[in-house]
Amino acid sequence: MTIHRLILGLLLGAPLANAAASAQLAAPNDAGVAMGHLHYAVRDMAANRDLWLALGGEPAGALGSAEVIRFPGILVVLDPTESPAPTGRSLVDHVAFRVRSLEAVEAAGLAIERLEGFVGIASVYTPEGERVELFDETATNVGFTVDGGGSNPVAERHNRPITAPIVTHHVHLYVPEGAAPEAKEWYARLFGGVPGVRWRYDAVDLPGININFSGTTEARTPTRGHVLDHIGFEVDDLQAFCARLEADGVELDEPYAPGPSGVASAVLTDPWGTRIELTEGLDGR
Repeated sequence: MTIHRLILGLLLGAPLANAAASAQLAAPNDAGVAMGHLHYAVRDMAANRDLWLALGGEPAGALGSAEVIRFPGILVVLDPTESPAPTGRSLVDHVAFRVRSLEAVEAAGLAIERLEGFVGIASVYTPEGERVELFDETATNVGFTVDGGGSNPVAERHNRPITAPIVTHHVHLYVPEGAAPEAKEWYARLFGGVPGVRWRYDAVDLPGININFSGTTEARTPTRGHVLDHIGFEVDDLQAFCARLEADGVELDEPYAPGPSGVASAVLTDPWGTRIELTEGLDGR
């Protein structure tokens, strides 16, 4: 369920306002876009909550039956669902965060799986088996290079030490073989992202998140209905932004609509099957 439908269906007021006020999402880029949220459909709310809190998130209120965990630059929404499909076979393969040390993650009681042959890289798994990749300060492949050799002050954060115990790093999309450059161009053009390369991956940087693209011959399915059902971007002047998308030929799955608690939203699916919710007001600005 998208945040918009949660709001309309449950007429949220104070709980959403409490969540939004503490969101601390990144400031938007020139197109008015920043990272917003990750929406997980989960069976065991308590176990999933415990994992995200152990990673360093903070409770940020409720969206009806869903719960919100906040991190610097992103909200994680946990939505109770009876039988979501695993995300690992969808277009969104995994999400990633940077942490100060993997040892600190272990000290918080989480079992990590270190990546053999790479220093400072590991994964933790949610109760549904969702992979969350972690990079600590010894990892050497977190940096981002802007296409054409330029620079961007926001994207430059990937090339500096982090200033919090945990921050968002990337969402990794697996698109059909040969489609990575096209996907990169699409995300950069529609959302005002900075095109570049993260390690060996085509990438687009938005405030709060780096989007990585890998080509694969493996069959992948659209994200809708998977544990990680969709990703969300926070957008300034969302109504005008949606009008520009539609003028550009983008078909919205759910058109722009204001919510009763002051949060507007719309939903689209990228050409490869990743569902994206656009919100305005979720961060309380």
